[in-house]
Formats: sequence, C-alpha cells, structure tokens
Amino acid sequence: QVQLVESGGGLVQPGGSLRLSCAASGGFFSIYKMGWYRQAPGKQRELVATISRGSNTNYADSVNGRFTISRDNAKRTVYLQMNSLKPEEPAVYCCARDDPPQYWGQGTQVTVSS
Repeated sequence: QVQLVESGGGLVQPGGSLRLSCAASGGFFSIYKMGWYRQAPGKQRELVATISRGSNTNYADSVNGRFTISRDNAKRTVYLQMNSLKPEEPAVYCCARDDPPQYWGQGTQVTVSS
C-alpha cells in the first residue's frame, strides 16, 4: 500500500523559508512523477511544482524562482524548498504521486504570519 507522509510545515514570517519533505512507502518511487500541491481555506487545490522520474521540474508561475522541488530516490523522499514566502501563501501543502495524482499525502500546514 502506497503511503505519502509530509513533514516540515509550520509558522514562518513573511520572507522566510521552509523545507517540506514527503516520504513515500510502498510500491515503486523512482519511476513516478511526484508533485506538491497546496490548498488554502476556501480555495481550490492548486499545483505548486512537479518533478519527473528524470528530475525535470515544473513550477506554478506564482512560485517560480522562489520554490525548488527535488527528490532523493534512495530515500524515497521528495522535497520542496520554499523561500521568500508571502503572506498569501498559507495553505495545507500535500505531495502526490503520479500525474494525474493517484496517491495523496495528508498534508502539512504552512502558516505565514508576522
């Protein structure tokens, strides 16, 4: 059974940084595209970034240049480095396997506040 477990969320001031992790268990990992999504209260879930099996990356325009997605196949983990966080970016950040996503994690809360 595939499980995705996110960690690394928390409270950060505007302009600050956080690094999210998503650890995968069950099934294969290295052959799948992985992605990070976020959902703010009252808003639809949106794609943040994806990384292919070959480590090709894709970002939402709103985070391009500030966020970096990466993966460590040996650790079965995908990361999201978030820099220069903005006040409008608090959300639950979830990782997902495959495209379109077939499996989701429970998410980790990111709060941006001074």
